[in-house]
Amino acid sequence: MTSQHPTSPDTTTSTSAASSAASSAGGVARSRGKRVVIIGAGIVGANLADELAARGWTDVTVLDQGPLPLTGGSTSHAPGLVFQINTSRTMTKLATYTVAKLTELDAFAAVGGLEVATTPERLAELHRKHGWGRSWGVDATLVDPAEAGRRFPLLDADRVLGALYIPSDGLASAVRAVDALIARAGSRGVRFVGSTRVTGVDVRDGRVRGVRVAPAAGGGEDTLDADVVVSCAGFWGPQVGDLVGQTVPLVPMAHQYVTTTALPELADVPRGAGHNSVDAVLPMLRHQDRDLYYRQLRDAVGIGSYAHRPMPVAAQDIPRTDPGAVTPGAMPSRLDFTAEDFEPSWKESVELLPALGAAGIADGFNGIFSFTPDGGSLVGESPQARGFWMAEAVWVTHSAGVARSVAQLLVDEHPEVDLHELDLARFEAVQLDEAYVLETASQNFVEVYDIIHPLQPRLSPRDLRLSPFHSRQVELGAVFLESGGWERPHWYEANAPLVDALPEDWTPRARDPWSARFHSPIAAAEAYATRTALAMYDMTPLKRVEVAGPGALPLLQHLTSGKVDKSVGAVTYCLALDGTGGIRSDLTVARIEDELFQVGANGGIDVDLLVKAADDALAAGGAPVTVTDITDTTCCVGFWGPNAREALATLTDADLTDEGLRYFRGATIEIAGIRVRALRLSYVGELGWELYAATEDGLALWDALWAAGRPHGVVAAGRAAFNALRLEKGFRSWGTDMTTEHGPEAAGLAFALSPTTPVDYVGRAAAAQRSDPNRLTCLTVDDGTSVPMGKEPVLVDGAPAGYVTSAAFGYTVGRPVAYAWLPAGLAEGDAVTIEYFGRPVAATVTAEPLVDPAGERMRG
Repeated sequence: MTSQHPTSPDTTTSTSAASSAASSAGGVARSRGKRVVIIGAGIVGANLADELAARGWTDVTVLDQGPLPLTGGSTSHAPGLVFQINTSRTMTKLATYTVAKLTELDAFAAVGGLEVATTPERLAELHRKHGWGRSWGVDATLVDPAEAGRRFPLLDADRVLGALYIPSDGLASAVRAVDALIARAGSRGVRFVGSTRVTGVDVRDGRVRGVRVAPAAGGGEDTLDADVVVSCAGFWGPQVGDLVGQTVPLVPMAHQYVTTTALPELADVPRGAGHNSVDAVLPMLRHQDRDLYYRQLRDAVGIGSYAHRPMPVAAQDIPRTDPGAVTPGAMPSRLDFTAEDFEPSWKESVELLPALGAAGIADGFNGIFSFTPDGGSLVGESPQARGFWMAEAVWVTHSAGVARSVAQLLVDEHPEVDLHELDLARFEAVQLDEAYVLETASQNFVEVYDIIHPLQPRLSPRDLRLSPFHSRQVELGAVFLESGGWERPHWYEANAPLVDALPEDWTPRARDPWSARFHSPIAAAEAYATRTALAMYDMTPLKRVEVAGPGALPLLQHLTSGKVDKSVGAVTYCLALDGTGGIRSDLTVARIEDELFQVGANGGIDVDLLVKAADDALAAGGAPVTVTDITDTTCCVGFWGPNAREALATLTDADLTDEGLRYFRGATIEIAGIRVRALRLSYVGELGWELYAATEDGLALWDALWAAGRPHGVVAAGRAAFNALRLEKGFRSWGTDMTTEHGPEAAGLAFALSPTTPVDYVGRAAAAQRSDPNRLTCLTVDDGTSVPMGKEPVLVDGAPAGYVTSAAFGYTVGRPVAYAWLPAGLAEGDAVTIEYFGRPVAATVTAEPLVDPAGERMRG
């Protein structure tokens, strides 16, 4: 049968006000919003229900197979530590909102967070983390060992070199928060139903229509009608995804946590007023050099360890939830403690906190949490079933922030905080392979507290995606880093002899050890060759999409800000905006035929946008259009430099003159007998082409270009030179320099908004009305040597005012170049300070672009 609500009862035994509100909410009349079913009543699902109800969507049912509010998932055993500062601005913003909301619910105590360093490397990392706090607006203080010992008296301060203290960090009581959220959302009409299993999701015509449920104790099946289904099932997420054929790249992983016996040293510590639920007044403590964290629990200490071997848990090995058997000490997410795995961590803990030497372990368990291939959460709508959404692999730290963002996506269609780092569509197909997910998620467990360099590639798995030029790159001594599964040359050792031949003003400067990692002075020689002769760049990993059919032009004109209704051969740089005028992506659209376009995109998120927009257009009565990702079946060489035309002319009869193939035009030509799409574009600011061919022709194309280029000084060049050259030209990188949180004018991209397009494209009116307080600003570093890596705070008049996005040494201009979001009132020549590992680095606001402002080289 089909009904609005399941007939199975909520068998929770809770007698709290929250549970009373939940059971009485079933009679509240539904009014606004779509019919929503949330699977999972942990801290993410409960927060999402509350956020939706606050926005007027009250036709919401939250289901969980466990009892309420102690459902038996990760929320139910989470130790509750909330450290806000993260290398990701997005994750930090999500955490700060979580702190604010849980404080409002009286489920958070700001006891502070203390991160200690016992090695010089960690101390330097804490300076870097302090910089992130200043960049993202989280107050933090670097303290000496004595102050660290004063704040956490159990600490052996003699073992500590320094510490970072974040006063607004603290402890969340996750179950208390869920109870409060159930009460509040329930009072607004949301219905919470515990002890009920989801047995299926109905999908018709590619869209969710309902959810099938049954009592967890067994019994008949019922169906809830739904327009939107959101999986907030935590480590059960992959099984829920299976119900609609959606791969969820998540691995349940066991993590050890123990509670010590009572410590006399804590007997007289005063309790926190109003926050007995967290049982602590001492700050949380992280000993990341040994993969450990600590929290006070009345007169005992809770210890969490990531120092043990990865312990992935197969779905079939997770005990099925028995609602009647879930207690604080027994639940499916609490596995048996493996004492032998904890022995090294106990020894390390006694060394750091000597008082533990007289204590023991009162309780321990291996608690299940979710890990993903890149450590990020999984948020977004499934491409397999429209209306099926996910908010998975979300820890307590970011729970309310993620829930708010998902609610904003559902209700307003755009979140306040940019979510591209969490988007479910960010993964390439190879990254969804079961073996890949298991290995990379396990490695992320191992590295959860490691010091990770921004360019540091994973060591395994590698060689998953190779361009057809790979064998030639190996012969030239390419040093590969990895991104999206692709092997990408960053420089070529074959070019090492060219470094000694560089002019004096191009000679590479000595770097500090951090910025020198995953870098080589060879990049200077490759940049020089690009500016003065000729270079070949492997552009194959960049996403390419064909949009074809009678609906192609209307679709692209609706989604993008540029006028793409031009003659065949025209190439247009466009922005894809959201409803607020924020930049969802930047796209290069080439019109290959009347009804065929090639789109240069930024990744799978763009493909997902195009595919879903095409489906929506067709459903609304538009003309058919196909969207095809051609990245794996094609390849691309960037053939750039002042000698590019002369070299390429030896391989083709095509007219390569300015009259024959102008800048930002394309044509299909033959090069050495190979059919090639030649687009006259240049991301490095020099004359040249992006040359696209079928993958099977790639090696022959490379060899032909290489042979033709040899008399003209050609070199193979890598991403290090590429990034430096594009910054000198002021070319932006979406996701790094700008996101949905930035408008086109503020990002310096107002030129990409076509004033003559008759179509009211997405975000057009909003972009015209935006008034962003900050601007993407070009800086040069005064000392000529210090090279920021990105995300460092920028100070104006001594106060944090913004942060670095991209940076590199500008070989052409002979000094480091950085872009940063800074107040709009700054003018050329103004002095600012970049804080680099706690060291002030003077910089100057500079007019852009630094090289060839008129663009004459590209049009040469």
